[in-house]
Formats: sequence, structure tokens, C-alpha cells
Amino acid sequence: MAKGVHRSHRALGAALVVAALASTATACSGASEPDRGAAGPAAGQQAPGQAPEQAAAGALHAYVERVRERRTARVVAAKKWGLAKPPLEAPAPPAAKPRITTRKGFETDGEGLPPVFTTVPTKQKVVFLTIDDGAEKDPELLRMMKELRIPYSAFLSDYVVKDDYGYFARMQKSQETGVSLHNHTLNHRYLPGLSYKQQKREICGMQDVIEKRFGKRPPLFRPPYGNYNEDTLRAAKSCGVEAVPLWAAEAFPDHMEWREWDRDLHPGDIVLTHFRGKGDWKGTMPDMIRRVMNVITSKGYAVAKLEDYV
Repeated sequence: MAKGVHRSHRALGAALVVAALASTATACSGASEPDRGAAGPAAGQQAPGQAPEQAAAGALHAYVERVRERRTARVVAAKKWGLAKPPLEAPAPPAAKPRITTRKGFETDGEGLPPVFTTVPTKQKVVFLTIDDGAEKDPELLRMMKELRIPYSAFLSDYVVKDDYGYFARMQKSQETGVSLHNHTLNHRYLPGLSYKQQKREICGMQDVIEKRFGKRPPLFRPPYGNYNEDTLRAAKSCGVEAVPLWAAEAFPDHMEWREWDRDLHPGDIVLTHFRGKGDWKGTMPDMIRRVMNVITSKGYAVAKLEDYV
């Protein structure tokens, strides 16, 4: 009996060691969690005939190897793409999404309309990268974002994406967790200058295009130039839009622009950039990503997936 109790204590101890060392390996690697796509054995679990200590050691080894491989791949990718440091790993998203409300000063008189916001309420040191319109279709962007494992969301306008829907279909499937494609209207018009009917056509028409071409009616909508009125929000709600994310900072290949007075990032900030190439600004899409990621990482932030929070 004493021998059996002793063995149980050793098994429990091995399981606790796995948990503790796994936590340490995560912290040392710069990752906040193991690869969600590769489930490992539970701590202390063993195959028939295998001692608990062996099972624990095997679980720990497999876990550490996954963390090491992910970290090494990201370090290599950061060097390849010219980043100053590897991007930080985002923490696990919240179990329940935060309640999003309209930012003070951005309200209309209407009630029950989709909230308009520039920052997601969170205490985690994460920001969200969003890219607008779809004019530049650079295959290097897809490769870079996949290799660096940087999540992002695209807000598309049909007038510039319709010549190559295939590029955005590839983008949508280019990452393990997917890239979400959202609504930026059909023709990128100044919406407050249009009637309710015209605005509804711009917004709902793009909902239809995205659903037809990419399989899902998007819940998020961003008005061109960030301009909207109550009719905009009413029209958006009528065709399934749930929220209207604007932005707190904008990224260019050679500089950042800031909405807030302190010219800094804050937990939950939404970062905007555009699909542009050398014909429109001083650099390529990879140049822009390099710039914005160097800023984000240097300030101690990770890029998280917007749809995990909104």
C-alpha cells in the first residue's frame, strides 16, 4: 500500500513539473501560449505500460519543442523581412468578448445603432492591424504576414478589388486562423453626402459582393475616410453590420500618424494602413509592415486578431 501511495505522489509531482516547466518555457520563448493548432498530451497522461515520469517527460519535451520551433521560425522570418525584432506573441483572447460602445464624441442621435470606436476595451498589451481598400495586390504581403504570423483584417472596396478577387480569396486562406475580409463600400464615396438610399446601396451592395465572392457576410464595416452620419449607421445595420471600427493610428512606410494627443499606442488601439505600393507612397507593402511592426514591437505590444475581441 505504501509503495502505491509513493508512486502516486511521484506521478503527481511529475505532472506538476510539466505544468511549471511548460509555463517557464512559454515565458522564455516570448510566446504566451502553445500552438493552438497542435494539441499536446495532458500533463501526467501516459500510454499503457508507460511510467508516469516517462509520460510527463515526453509531454514536456513535445511542448518545449513546439514552442522552440515556433519561436525559431518567427526569429528567422523577422530577420528575412528586415524587422528589428521578432513580433511579440499575442496572449490568448478573452473568454468573453468585451462590450463595445461608441466612442464619446462619435455618437449620433439614433439608438441601437452599430457602435463606432477607435480602441477595443482591453488591458492586454495588444493592438489590431487593419488594411483598407485593396488597390495594391502584392503577393509579398501575403508571404510576409504568413511567415511572421501577424494577424490582420482587410476592409475592401469593390471598385479596386474586382479586377482580382482571387488575390483576396488567397489572402483569406493564407493564415492558419484565417484573414477576415470586411466592408469598405462598393465605390469608396463620401457617405454623408449621399442619401440614405444611396448609402444603403454602397454598404449593402458590398455586403452582397463579399458574401458571394468570399462566402461570408461580414459583421464589420468601415466608412471611407472615417466619415459617417446617422443614415450611414442605419443603412449598415439594415444589412447585417454589427460594429464600425475606425482607427487610433495610421501606418505609412516612412512614418506613423496618431489620433491621440500623446502620439502613442494604447491597449486595444486599432491601427489603419492601406493597400498601396510605390506608385502611391514611399515604399512597398512589406516596407509599411516593417515600419509599423518595428514601432509596435518596440513599444511592447503584440498584434492580436480583431475578430477575437469584436
